[in-house]
Amino acid sequence: MLRGGSTLGLTTGAVVRAVQAFKIELGSGVTFGHAGQMLIVVRDEGIERAMSVTSSTKKESGFGETVRVVIHALIIALVIRTFLFQPFNIPSGSMKATLLVGDYLFVSKYSYGYSHYSIPFSPPLFSGRIFGSDPARGDIVVFRLPKDDTIDYIKRVIGLPGDRIQMRDGLLYINDVAVKRERLPDFVGEDPCGSGATARVKQWQETLPNGVTYKTLDCVDNGFYDNTSVYTVPAGHFFMMGDNRDNSTDSRVLSAVGYVPLENIIGRAQMIFFSIAEGEQAWQIWRWPTAVRWHRLFSIVR
Repeated sequence: MLRGGSTLGLTTGAVVRAVQAFKIELGSGVTFGHAGQMLIVVRDEGIERAMSVTSSTKKESGFGETVRVVIHALIIALVIRTFLFQPFNIPSGSMKATLLVGDYLFVSKYSYGYSHYSIPFSPPLFSGRIFGSDPARGDIVVFRLPKDDTIDYIKRVIGLPGDRIQMRDGLLYINDVAVKRERLPDFVGEDPCGSGATARVKQWQETLPNGVTYKTLDCVDNGFYDNTSVYTVPAGHFFMMGDNRDNSTDSRVLSAVGYVPLENIIGRAQMIFFSIAEGEQAWQIWRWPTAVRWHRLFSIVR
């Protein structure tokens, strides 16, 4: 009799014969109770063991697959970061108005070849560059500070090996020839001079001898580095300057930056993939509608 009081529509003999046939089919591991009580217990230890092993194997296989996926993802990320692109963010205003505080950009690692600074944690595995090539005048590059190679800087390449660089009355001279400069409408925005407020600052467009054009800012007349001595760039080194001329610690400051060896260059700035207003935090996504500079996303760095 089944639980609930209903009866099973089979004779006792039929049940016994069915169970015996079932026993023959499954093997000696099958047992059954007194047929008159309609109690049938079917047990096959081999099947139980197989089911247990299969379940355990599936769990182990799932965990192992997860570990493999994570390892593969880390390897792919490492390869991309080492050989292709590395993300950086802009923490200071030395490159305004080309790059703003809060810009996030991709730097191509392959543009000038690879040095040990291309590798995460910069282990000194080798010296010089592999597949190396020189940056062009006007490129915006990320490099390790020669005075402290744990710090990354981003500036524009102004002087090549052998060049003579000088500032006279705020005007840039390369090999004793003044760089062409044209006045543009004033820059209006987050103060490039460091006050933290909105400001209006004089803006210029410079054109380098190779035709590269870009904008520079002039916070004050007769700034500290508006008049300098002549810098002669050594072989294998480059002269870097920020576009925000009066608020940039660059190669003009020999005690802090100076000439940058080719080996210290990490890569070339290529594209802004994200930009958020100065003082805002990127992780506060609820503020993105008003804080993100949507017009700067995916813009090419020039």
